[in-house]
Amino acid sequence: MPRSCYCQTCGRKVELAEEEAPCEALLGWVMLSQLKAVEKVERHSFCSYGCAKIFIDNQIPEIPPVFLESMGEKPIQQ
Repeated sequence: MPRSCYCQTCGRKVELAEEEAPCEALLGWVMLSQLKAVEKVERHSFCSYGCAKIFIDNQIPEIPPVFLESMGEKPIQQ
């Protein structure tokens, strides 16, 4: 039975043959392990650094510009 791996950001799918090692089929992919609690690890797969960056950027809360302006700071332009 074939196994599959999906990019968590763009949904790209790679089928792994039963005898194929994941490290061969997923060469160049980025894997991220996130420790959520004791004995709880979430694993995330990405087809590129760009997709990993999108995922990571979405995990960081954005500071509302109005808050920064009230503190005399200028919002960072990306």
